[in-house]
Amino acid sequence: MTRTPAHGTWEPQPAARWEDALLSGNGHHGTLVFGDPNDDRVIVTHHTLVRPGGSDTRPPKLAAYLPALQDRLLAGDHTAAEGFTDGRPLQWVQPFHPAFQIRLRRPSDEGHGYRRSVDFATGVVRAACGDWTSEVFVSRADDVIVQRVTAPGTTLDISLDHALPGAPAALGVGHGAVLTPEGALLSLRARYPDSDRAFTGVSLITVTGGTTTLTPPGAHIEHARSVLLLTRVRRHTGELDVTAESRALRDLAATEYDELLARHVALHGTAYERVTLDLAADPAERALSGSELLKRPGAAALLERLFAAGRYHLLSASGLLPPRLTGLWTGDWDTAWSGAFTNDANLNLQTASAAAAALPEVTEAHAALVQRQLPDWRDNARAVFGTRGVVAPAHTDGESGHSYHFSREYPLHLWTAGADWLLKPLVDHDETQGTRDPRTAAALAEVALFYEDFLTRTDDDGHVVVVPSYSPENRPANASWATINAAMDLSAARHALLTAADHHPDTPDAARWRALADRLPPHRINADGALAEWAWPGLEDAYDHRHLSHLYGVWPLDEITPYDTPDLATAAHRALELRGAENDSAHGHLHHALIAARLRDAGRVAHALDQVLGGDFFHASLMSAHYPNRDVYNADAAHTLPAVLIEMLVQSTPDRLVLLPALPPTLREGSLLGVRTRFGAEVDLTWTRDGATAVLKPSRTVRVELRTSSDDGDGDSTAQPLDLVAGEDHVLSLGAW
Repeated sequence: MTRTPAHGTWEPQPAARWEDALLSGNGHHGTLVFGDPNDDRVIVTHHTLVRPGGSDTRPPKLAAYLPALQDRLLAGDHTAAEGFTDGRPLQWVQPFHPAFQIRLRRPSDEGHGYRRSVDFATGVVRAACGDWTSEVFVSRADDVIVQRVTAPGTTLDISLDHALPGAPAALGVGHGAVLTPEGALLSLRARYPDSDRAFTGVSLITVTGGTTTLTPPGAHIEHARSVLLLTRVRRHTGELDVTAESRALRDLAATEYDELLARHVALHGTAYERVTLDLAADPAERALSGSELLKRPGAAALLERLFAAGRYHLLSASGLLPPRLTGLWTGDWDTAWSGAFTNDANLNLQTASAAAAALPEVTEAHAALVQRQLPDWRDNARAVFGTRGVVAPAHTDGESGHSYHFSREYPLHLWTAGADWLLKPLVDHDETQGTRDPRTAAALAEVALFYEDFLTRTDDDGHVVVVPSYSPENRPANASWATINAAMDLSAARHALLTAADHHPDTPDAARWRALADRLPPHRINADGALAEWAWPGLEDAYDHRHLSHLYGVWPLDEITPYDTPDLATAAHRALELRGAENDSAHGHLHHALIAARLRDAGRVAHALDQVLGGDFFHASLMSAHYPNRDVYNADAAHTLPAVLIEMLVQSTPDRLVLLPALPPTLREGSLLGVRTRFGAEVDLTWTRDGATAVLKPSRTVRVELRTSSDDGDGDSTAQPLDLVAGEDHVLSLGAW
């Protein structure tokens, strides 16, 4: 397959900062490659590497005090929840950290023609200078980091170096170096301070030609034609048998590099190439290095490359777990916000493209996190609320799913919408695939059971009341953080109850859950004509905030649309207009864009993209930052941007297709190929100013409603029925837009 330069990126010099190092990963291991021909560094990471904490990680036992809190909040005491804790200070989840760096030093050589690059379709990071080349990838097939260095008469000193920024001074580090029939075996064991937990890395070095001698704790290579390194990391408790761990690497050493790569590409490349975006960019701009292209924020080539890089990084970070705040990568032990999974916005934003962009690998990783933590979610429900069912935490390190990260200003243990929010991507995946995962259905039933036990208070109109209620991570202008009837909580409760009923239609529970959903209050429209963040009389909106939790009903839910609920859609759009950017966080801008796309506002989508593309949010690696000017390494923008571009071109529900709903006028032509829909069809969309063509490839027979950019979006626009037959391509020709 011939690929345009958009399916990779390159730089004309080695990385000077770990943030600019090019990335590879398989959802378990990750690498950050500097590409220095004379002193190369490859930082190794692993999803399981979190520094143990000694704090109490149980959810607070507050259920006995909940009725009194509810009484006070309903009586008008808007500060009542500020003391609803067990008195512990704010504690972060266990922080994510790097393992070590593989260092490869060789005699200084000026070389010529330096270039480092990453091929998104293979995951190979390559650096070349003169006769020297280094290639690194992380195998999805064999779960091993593979690095090959070639040069005539290669001389190298190789070591495993734990001394990365922020590494604890008390980290107990031991090295090993032995010669085996396959080559030199280097190991590094690091024991966490005041803990019996440790992690061990093992690298097997094989050479073609030349000699290998041990120079403990490293190895010295002389006059080799090529050098191959195979590396793995394992986190463990107590001692680890390095001999047993190295046996698998020694078995792999008999496999040629090309075969290792082919096995990996069969999985990684197949996933990556399922969806492509072509914006008819200028070939000269497509040929630019990533750092030069980032200086042209209006270039279509930049959007092409960031779309491709976003899918590549998202896939590479997803496997054992979905992406963290930093994806799968960090070069510093002091990772911002613990490098955690932040569930109340960031995780779902990062994985927002998974279903449509044909990356079930991402959804499977997301599902694995959810399923692993369901027992802890049950503990949260019992301890904090005294209910059956499940309540998800706002933060997790990937190990514990308990709610223990909270404070007066962030009463995250009172956030009850999290389980529905985290299960929604799994429901979307099932709709796309045309199947229902019984594990997801069972989890939805547990969410419904929670609401049955929790929604016991009513207002004067007989509606059930969500109390206490929390809208991440905002507060009313005239009240404290935890209050009553946050819009997100209303949407989540309604969606969870109805979806659980749909998944269990023949049970007595289904009727009860639907009846309870019907008793939830409607959304409130405030005096500004905006959908209110809190549907409780007297609570005033605070507009300047990075989160847009109250518009959960617009995106990702289908509760509020321009077609089915035009009045609510108008109010939601007004709320979007009034929303400030607060601290200019990347996730805030792109969350804004996702909602704007659902509301068919191409101008707002374009403005949000401009804020991110023009705000210097991307490193040379094309991984992003949380704030402008590349402040705080963070994957939100990198991973979320593909979802924004898809949403402005193709949207779907189980019974609707919307084409070109919010395409900015600057993107005059292009194609988006391979997008999946929630009614089971693959879509290839091409467009120019003169018209558009969509080829639908349905996997099941279905009738859906077609909406296009020619609709006026006021709810009264014409909808066309579209009958699709499984296995038969359907071609749509659209007029000028």
